[in-house]
Amino acid sequence: MNYTKVILKPGKEESLKRFHPWVFSGAIHHFEKQPEEGDIIEVTDYKGNFIAIGHYQIGSIAVRILSFEQEIIDKDFFKKRLQVAYNLRNSIGLNRGEQNNTYRLVHGEGDLLPGLIIDIYDKTAVMQAHDPGMHFARRILAEALTDVMGEQIKNVYYKSETTLPYKAQLDPENEYLIGGDAGNIAIENGLKFHVDWLKGQKTGFFVDQRENRSLLEHYSKDRSVLNMFCYTGGFSFYAMRGGAKLVHSVDSSAKAIDLTCKNVELNFPGDRRHEAFAEDAFKYLDRMGDQYDLIILDPPAFAKHKNVLHNALQGYRKLNAKAFEKIKPGGILFTFSCSQVVTKENFRLAVFSAAAQSKRRVRILHQLTQPADHPVNIYHPEGEYLKGLVLYVE
Repeated sequence: MNYTKVILKPGKEESLKRFHPWVFSGAIHHFEKQPEEGDIIEVTDYKGNFIAIGHYQIGSIAVRILSFEQEIIDKDFFKKRLQVAYNLRNSIGLNRGEQNNTYRLVHGEGDLLPGLIIDIYDKTAVMQAHDPGMHFARRILAEALTDVMGEQIKNVYYKSETTLPYKAQLDPENEYLIGGDAGNIAIENGLKFHVDWLKGQKTGFFVDQRENRSLLEHYSKDRSVLNMFCYTGGFSFYAMRGGAKLVHSVDSSAKAIDLTCKNVELNFPGDRRHEAFAEDAFKYLDRMGDQYDLIILDPPAFAKHKNVLHNALQGYRKLNAKAFEKIKPGGILFTFSCSQVVTKENFRLAVFSAAAQSKRRVRILHQLTQPADHPVNIYHPEGEYLKGLVLYVE
């Protein structure tokens, strides 16, 4: 198939030769003819030599690379990529057994499908597009997904109303592409939880914290736990299973608090160790006492763009300073950033500054990241977005 060509400026092909999957708008010399948003286009160097094929979009990232080979981008192409992604999850045991039916099947560039996210919740796949090309391919992708997973999937829910670039003006609608069953109880490491993929954040649950929640469980015995920005309570019910004395969950969303309470009740019916509060995080930290000796800070992304990076780092510093000020001596702090533009060095410096401000002695016990079902393409280090520290506070 002949795709429209984009010709790069001299020397701008070097990052692509190192297999980085993005073409920035500033690298483009001209188009053979102006493509439409979401079109598949062929990328060449200034001399016309083939480099790659990808999806075009308006914006700073102009092309997301699908392949560095000359091939047709069709259902068979997507089926092969999805099969490789499925095989990876199978190799690490995430889609086997009754203890875990929840995982990320496709992690964008990490699975060589840039602009696409697919999370699995039992029999439902929730699909998100982050570029117009994946939006236009959504129905083919859903068909390819069911070809790969067969009876393991009954529903494919498409949820991209808030994730596609606003400049594209696509007006996407969230909808079931296949099936329509809203039954939403999933299992992670033997714990059950409701998933609100229809109206919840992201795809309905933060599957990227699975291993970090499991680590928290081992630190929870006989501790008083505060789970800030709890969303649907993932860290909270792991802490309860770990033997915490009490667990308090805080989120500014009353709806999230309601779902947290339902999830706790699902796993620990009638357990009085848990209380939940719909309240602003900073206000809660200001008014609380020093009753907690295990605190989790897992805020939403403070920075989605580099132009707000400074304010984001100030936010992380302020948030962690409050926790250092209030946590009991001998306490454990789990603190995270999910902002892609915040580097590990940025985040550690913000937490270091907060610790110095509190004048507490602090040691790093663990340095955390995203789990194996959120793989990082070695040629695309930007895919490593989740950063966490487990700290011992004297």
